[in-house]
Amino acid sequence: MFARGPDGVGYWQGDGVVLGHRRLAILDLDVRSNQPMVSADGRYVIVFNGEIYNFRELRKNLESDGINFRTTSDTEVLLALYSRDGERMLPKLRGMFAFAIWDRQSGELFLARDPYGIKPLYYSQTKHGFVFASQVKALLASGLVAEEIEQAGLAGFYLWGSVPEPWTIYRDVFALPAGHWLRVLDGKTEAPVCWHDIRVHWQRQVDSLPQSLPSSERGRQTLQERVREAVRDTVCNHLVSDVPVSVFLSGGIDSGMIAGLATELGVQVEGITIGFDEFAGSHDDEVPVARAIAAHYGLPHHVRQFTRLEFTKDIPNIIAAMDQPSIDGVNTWFASKAAAERGYKVVLSGVGGDELFCGYPSFSQIPCLAVLGRVVSAVPYAGRLLKMPCNWLALSRSQPKFTAIPDFMGSLEGLYFLRRALFMPIELPVLMGIEQAREGLVRLGGMPPGMNSANARDGAAAVGLLESTYYLRNQLLRDSDWASMGHSLELRTPLVDPALLESMGPCVAEFSGRVGKAMLARSPKNPLPDSIINRPKTGFGLPMTQWLSGEAVNEAWANTEMLSEPGVPWARRWAKAIIDFNTSGC
Repeated sequence: MFARGPDGVGYWQGDGVVLGHRRLAILDLDVRSNQPMVSADGRYVIVFNGEIYNFRELRKNLESDGINFRTTSDTEVLLALYSRDGERMLPKLRGMFAFAIWDRQSGELFLARDPYGIKPLYYSQTKHGFVFASQVKALLASGLVAEEIEQAGLAGFYLWGSVPEPWTIYRDVFALPAGHWLRVLDGKTEAPVCWHDIRVHWQRQVDSLPQSLPSSERGRQTLQERVREAVRDTVCNHLVSDVPVSVFLSGGIDSGMIAGLATELGVQVEGITIGFDEFAGSHDDEVPVARAIAAHYGLPHHVRQFTRLEFTKDIPNIIAAMDQPSIDGVNTWFASKAAAERGYKVVLSGVGGDELFCGYPSFSQIPCLAVLGRVVSAVPYAGRLLKMPCNWLALSRSQPKFTAIPDFMGSLEGLYFLRRALFMPIELPVLMGIEQAREGLVRLGGMPPGMNSANARDGAAAVGLLESTYYLRNQLLRDSDWASMGHSLELRTPLVDPALLESMGPCVAEFSGRVGKAMLARSPKNPLPDSIINRPKTGFGLPMTQWLSGEAVNEAWANTEMLSEPGVPWARRWAKAIIDFNTSGC
């Protein structure tokens, strides 16, 4: 775990417990803040991964109770707060975190994770006791955890492109779910307890919107000011650091807005942009647009070009850092590499903006399709009648998803699955084996597989809930963590913040049709130019189609007929390669 914390290493051993920690020093760089850290009275010991952005406010409150501090770190604040409030401390924390606190008096271990699940926390109950870490591979390295494949995790990966929590790719290792805490006594775990379920922000009825309708000019201005105040607040909180801060600067609204607000707040950040020769001169090339945004805000700007050769050389390092299989994250790996080369330990990312401010086409498309799908599904024998034409389309266009339309078109969740899924359940036996696929789907549960009903207040809220608790949580945030920490870089996500969600969640229905993203763009006093606001969305892409076209790389899927056919999307082939690389020990 050296890359996750190259600035310090520490161990603490007590009666029946050993704690270890590697430190990436960002707040209070002095060795006095190294971990494991013991509380002033000697009762509690903590290991902590992440940042508490409101720790100074919490510290002042504790000091008013007569508590004295030896450091200026957020770690010591966590210890003091837990000593005073126990698990009741959790709703007071604003940040990204996974931590464990050992109580020497009661012999209990307390673990907790932030509401969105930005920071990972994995554990396993073994015959020798309880083990936990922020990487699955660290648990495997202990020699206490068997490397038997969890079929639910493997099936979930093939279906979604990432392993859905609480599963991992190994049978005896689980992720502590986001927004949960867990208590361990005498080496035995209790059931995880949910302390913050972010789904409620899309499920509960709205009673806090301004009286003016957003369709009126006054209503739009009121909502714009609400957005401005909320995003300015979250960017301000995410700038807390004792080391310089950079920002991943793409050609999009989210990162541009963050750069603009950071500048407005008086913090000098450098924009980091990655480019590729394959994209030069095309709409996918974000370098010219990022340069324009940097010039707009007077930011220092660094562009790093990456090539197919460097990608090929980096594949073993990417797989080693990945920890859990994922079809994504390579883009963040290279952006993090560029930031680390510049000497940065902290970077701000615009991830999460699309999920909260309705930046995906899914926000408008899926609710409309769900209405149509429910109507068609209500027609007697509609599913049977659609099977034949759907199968023909799937075969003629090499698009297996067409075969599953009759099965999933009847619900919003089913349509979301069709949009996000990588493989269909019917394809799993070829990839995993018949019995393994059957076991994986049963253990994964749900229909669509691995999903629960959204039960949101309206269609847009339902899509926001699903995008945030599936794609954002299991894919984007996990990829952001391993890809950045693989370069000893802390990636912060101002747009993935429960306080921001609390404020903006009621407004989701008003953000569709790019209204939300336009309001984000106009949040800085010096707003982003209209050319950026009106620019068609490109995503944070790589030229993976070109990079994965060579014979050497193709060997990973050459023996799988469904993946060797012309026109198969690169993500499906890359998924098989990722599993093969993992199981072959690459």
